[in-house]
Amino acid sequence: MSSNDVLAKRKEVLRNLQKRRKKMKKAIKIRNDLPEFIRYHWWRYFRLERGYKWRKPKGNDNKSRLQLKGYPPIVKIGYRTPKDVRGLHPSGLEPIVIHNEKELEKVDASKHIVYIASSVGKRKREIIVKRAAELGIRIANA
Repeated sequence: MSSNDVLAKRKEVLRNLQKRRKKMKKAIKIRNDLPEFIRYHWWRYFRLERGYKWRKPKGNDNKSRLQLKGYPPIVKIGYRTPKDVRGLHPSGLEPIVIHNEKELEKVDASKHIVYIASSVGKRKREIIVKRAAELGIRIANA
C-alpha cells in the first residue's frame, strides 16, 4: 500500500465522520426544537394531569385534532429524526445493553457505546466497568 492510498483512505474516513457529525448536529437540533407533546385537556382534569403523556385526540369536534391555534401540537411524522442517526446516542455511537462481562467481548469500541442493564448488581457492575476500561469501551451509565 502506497502513501497515496493511505492518505486517500484517511481523507475518505474523515469525510464520512464530518457527514455523520453534521447529521448528528441536525438530529440534536431537531430533538431540542421538539415541542412537548402533551395530552389534550391535561390542564382541565386532574385525572389527566396524573397521566401526563401523549394520547391521540380522536373526538369529532376536538380542537387539538383539528390543529387549531392555541392548542397543543399533535405528533406528526415531520418531527422524526433523520433515518441514519435515528436511535443513536448523542455521541454518534450505537447503544448496546450489556448484562454480563462476556457480552463485552462482542462490542466494537469504535461503533458502540454500552449501557449496563438495570438488573445487574453492584459487584458485577464494577467488574464490567473495569473490563470495559481495559478494552477501551465507553459506558454511558457507569
